[in-house]
Amino acid sequence: MIELMDDLPSNVLGFSARGKVTGGDYEQVLIPAVEAKLKEHPKVRLLYHLGAQFEGFEAEALWDDAKVGLHHLNDWERIAVVSDTGWIRGAVKVFGFAMPGRIRTFADAELAEAKDWIAEA
Repeated sequence: MIELMDDLPSNVLGFSARGKVTGGDYEQVLIPAVEAKLKEHPKVRLLYHLGAQFEGFEAEALWDDAKVGLHHLNDWERIAVVSDTGWIRGAVKVFGFAMPGRIRTFADAELAEAKDWIAEA
């Protein structure tokens, strides 16, 4: 399940993942939120929290994630990924170089620091 975070500046989209993330989560929550935010701002900042209750992605969700990232490749100003899951942190480091904008990973305990970083001018 993906839920929108509501305590962030207007140019920041924040998502929190719990349980198993499905393609439906992307199609019903994440993608519409990204599209709506890009109508308001030319560049968007993204905070993605995959905390202790996160159990993984279904294959369709991984595919949707890749499509959203590639379709909006130049629309990301900053991306913060908050997770203690090793393969997620590793994937961000491996693929992050290909993304324009700044990308950082944070440990789950650093969620507040990630929110500060994503919101700073």
